[in-house]
Amino acid sequence: MKTTALISLLGLSSAAMGAAVEKSKPTTNGPWGYKAGSKESIANMKDKIENVVWILLENRGFDNILGGIKKKGLDNPINNGPFYNLEDITNPKSKNWSTSKKNYDSVLNDPDHSLTGINFQLYGEYSPDNEAIANGTLTPNMSGFIQRHMLRYPKISAQRAADEVMGFYTESQVPTIVDMVDEFTTFNDWFSCVPGPTNPNRLCSVAGVTDGHGKNDADFDVSAIPTNSIFQAASEKGISWLNYDGTNGAFLPDALFFNWTAKNAKSNVVPLENFYQDAYLGVLPQLSYINPSCCGANTNSMHPSGNISYGEVLLKQIYDSVRTGPQWDKTLILVTFDETGGFYDHVPPPLAVRTDNKTYTEKGYDGKQYTFTFDRLGARMPTWLMSPWAPKGYVEGKGVNPATGETSVYSATSVLKTLGYLWDIEDMGPRVSHSPSFDHLIGTKKRTTTKSLQNPHVFPNDI
Repeated sequence: MKTTALISLLGLSSAAMGAAVEKSKPTTNGPWGYKAGSKESIANMKDKIENVVWILLENRGFDNILGGIKKKGLDNPINNGPFYNLEDITNPKSKNWSTSKKNYDSVLNDPDHSLTGINFQLYGEYSPDNEAIANGTLTPNMSGFIQRHMLRYPKISAQRAADEVMGFYTESQVPTIVDMVDEFTTFNDWFSCVPGPTNPNRLCSVAGVTDGHGKNDADFDVSAIPTNSIFQAASEKGISWLNYDGTNGAFLPDALFFNWTAKNAKSNVVPLENFYQDAYLGVLPQLSYINPSCCGANTNSMHPSGNISYGEVLLKQIYDSVRTGPQWDKTLILVTFDETGGFYDHVPPPLAVRTDNKTYTEKGYDGKQYTFTFDRLGARMPTWLMSPWAPKGYVEGKGVNPATGETSVYSATSVLKTLGYLWDIEDMGPRVSHSPSFDHLIGTKKRTTTKSLQNPHVFPNDI
């Protein structure tokens, strides 16, 4: 389907489409000279990569995880801040709280990450004017994080609220992540698919559509999602895959959101423990999709109130088992998050092509009904490519919208676009068709040495 027809089908005006991307043309073809999505770049990726390990962690933003890392090129508070939020956005004389180095290994008060709660964080209101957003007269000012957290937890102090939602980690607190930044490729402009909670974002990440889901509703618990997914598409192409499940029965792993998987591929969901033996033995499938444990004490997804350090342990274990196994030379590890979990980030998320033609309506905390058309992204998340073919210590900026040729941010569906190039899978929806790929970040010369990552460590919650 032609781009213009597709935009018309989804009801996205040319003005809104223009607002979804920057108007400037990309000026470079990446660190290896390849243009993303070109025949040369795709052929090189197919030659170098046979196995993909994909892990979605939980509910952390870019400024929260990477805010204290002084790597040149990272757009974060330590390099370009500080950034501020008023304690009360209706009172300009209220205290202005800044991003700060203070944060907690375990954030006890889980920030709001409902759709309307995030609206308040981004726009300062629960039901912003969708028409004004679409025509660009209303843009996110990232003003409501402190106030929303205090409204959600009225017994905590403003200081505690600021520490929890605007605090960031120092290099000494997250040594494993610092090594990932120094050793591999970090994305500066990677945004979540939906400005809302976990399951709609995970659905969009693996299916490219949202199917009208804006909250963690019961459909996700009973394999009732009817759409196509990367798991079904891979099976139909003869691509081997396993969903390594670390949820410990707390909820269904992502592959089992879909009724197709429940009916046809339940045996492809295996315990997370199997991943390590498969990696060490060199029998990983072409796609290894990893669900970490969630959500709370003694879990490793980084979701509050789980520990950041426990999540670093998981990342180190995954990396070490692949790096020392026989498939490392042909493997790409992709580490990202499902969504930002209500943590502050200073970069406003842009508009985007609608995921599909469905909508979702939610009653906000102000009592008003808000209808969302899935036409804008959630906030920025940390994302890394780890491979002997990925450039060392590289910070990737924006990518290229393959449907328009314009500069555009990366998002969750960029994985589906890139896997589509790798395995000749058709785009799963219009959002995927407009998502920048990252095939051009795969190099031509393998690095012969890649170091082990530092061990993580716990740190006090009151530093």
